[in-house]
Amino acid sequence: MAEKYPVLEGAEPFYFEGNEIGILVSHGFTGSTQSMRPLGEAYAKEGYTVCGPRLKGHGTHHEEMETTTYQDWINSVEEGYQRLKERCSTIFVTGLSMGGTLTLYMAEKYPEIKGIIPINAAIEIPDMAAAANLEDVRFLDAIGSDIKNPEVKELAYEKTPVKSLGEITVLMSMVKADLGKINCPALIFVSKEDHVVPPSNSQDIYNSIKSGAKELVTMENSYHVATLDNDQELIIQRTLQFLQRSLETSSFQG
Repeated sequence: MAEKYPVLEGAEPFYFEGNEIGILVSHGFTGSTQSMRPLGEAYAKEGYTVCGPRLKGHGTHHEEMETTTYQDWINSVEEGYQRLKERCSTIFVTGLSMGGTLTLYMAEKYPEIKGIIPINAAIEIPDMAAAANLEDVRFLDAIGSDIKNPEVKELAYEKTPVKSLGEITVLMSMVKADLGKINCPALIFVSKEDHVVPPSNSQDIYNSIKSGAKELVTMENSYHVATLDNDQELIIQRTLQFLQRSLETSSFQG
């Protein structure tokens, strides 16, 4: 049976076979794998095995997203995690925006994860929580493509389903409540100026997790979709250093 909504060009899931160190890469709410692909390709170039799943209901049409739940999005990421586990002995997780929320969720649920790199992760967005309660409104304007660089556009939905705002709000509060369970190394990126997720979210994450090795890196030159913005190279370089450091200081015998 043909899909009602085909996957948009550039929004396909990606997988790069590499060594036995895996990196799970998650895109954000209403976005697509396009926002994380440059990072995935950079990590694959260094020899890592990289999996970038397409979250259910994303990268197709906002009407399909409207039919999905936060559990569907968790399942999409967990499927990617299981795929990496089949061939990798060590796994790191990174994600942008809601992908960062899902990154935190994975660290809460799977303590064997070696380290996390949340990027402008969301744990509380009052505007979204308020909008989720709107009645007689099905879709709101887009939240995608909050990018400082005028030459770059994010492949994201032109409309945001109100029902989906309710789903992400539940996911955020659930993840926020369990942040104290996280104790793996964490490299947290936050844009100084972000028009989607209040930057205070990242400080709250930093303060709440129990990780002995944790660092908060402020990005001066990017808005919300920092992975496609002016600080893309900074994210890649600092993440590669973080991976190396985490592997060296652990009992990992590669």
